[in-house]
Amino acid sequence: MRSRLTGTGSAFPFNVLTNQDIEKMVDTTDEWITTRTGIKERRIASSDDFTSTLATTAALKALEMSGVSPAELDMIIVATVTPDFPFPSTACLVQNNLKAENAAAFDVSAACSGFIYALSIVDSFIRSGKVKKALVIGAEILTRIVDWTDRNSCLLFGDGAGAVLIEADSSPGILDSFIKSDGSCWELLYQPGPGNRNPASHKLIDERLNFIRMQGNEVFKLAVRAMEDAALKTLSAGGFTTDDIDLFVPHQANRRIIEAIGKRLGLPDEKVFVNLDRYGNTSSASIPIALDEANRTGAIKTGDLVLLDAFGGGLTCGAMSIRWQL
Repeated sequence: MRSRLTGTGSAFPFNVLTNQDIEKMVDTTDEWITTRTGIKERRIASSDDFTSTLATTAALKALEMSGVSPAELDMIIVATVTPDFPFPSTACLVQNNLKAENAAAFDVSAACSGFIYALSIVDSFIRSGKVKKALVIGAEILTRIVDWTDRNSCLLFGDGAGAVLIEADSSPGILDSFIKSDGSCWELLYQPGPGNRNPASHKLIDERLNFIRMQGNEVFKLAVRAMEDAALKTLSAGGFTTDDIDLFVPHQANRRIIEAIGKRLGLPDEKVFVNLDRYGNTSSASIPIALDEANRTGAIKTGDLVLLDAFGGGLTCGAMSIRWQL
């Protein structure tokens, strides 16, 4: 059996934070943000929004599209670095919200590559015959771990969730995937605490260790090389070249990164899907959000070869080729 995507969904907080709003918070301008990142606005969670609630809403939309009921699910995986709690997993909260009593549920932490990692796990379970229907969700509320005094990073991130429903099928949907990590570079992009090394304390708050820390220039250089390599390895495994790609859906981190990768792969702009301008970097949620939008707007058509590609903290990277059968 192979893995076929049969439903997509996404969810966002109601509040929108524009570049003009950020101009009032730190020393920056709309022109600078747009030129350097491609971002114009992002969604910001309210006090009533949680990673689990956004994930649940996205999941319900994917289930509705596929016609699958929660009781039919064998597995739920949530990719996130901003879970509701250290434990239990956010996936267990989603399982309870959906009343999916027959599903195994757990989280995956691979930062911005998390969705592809989670899809790869489900694909392996389906190919083994142990899973027939599964939800894979990428969900984040990153704005709660953003340092709003850091002009270099606060403008990048937004909140949201995306979900896909995967079913076992004799015709292939997911073709090949490639995932890789390099833990030697973990300090380039991470959240120092709270955790075992930096537990919750006054010191943690005073030293602002509860916020994302990023060396943007170094991450940029590594991201472009790693995503290109992952994309080419995935295509090669399936006997494809970049000419075969109908739609490239990269992690929505930075417009310059996306443009650099598209250029290296020799892809025209019309084959590269971008919605970064409206949502910012939503980490593990960015690719499933983009997939849902592309699916619902007709940017992806049945039979298209779709290539997913991501890079994130860890450092992690991953790519996946999909023959779109939805």
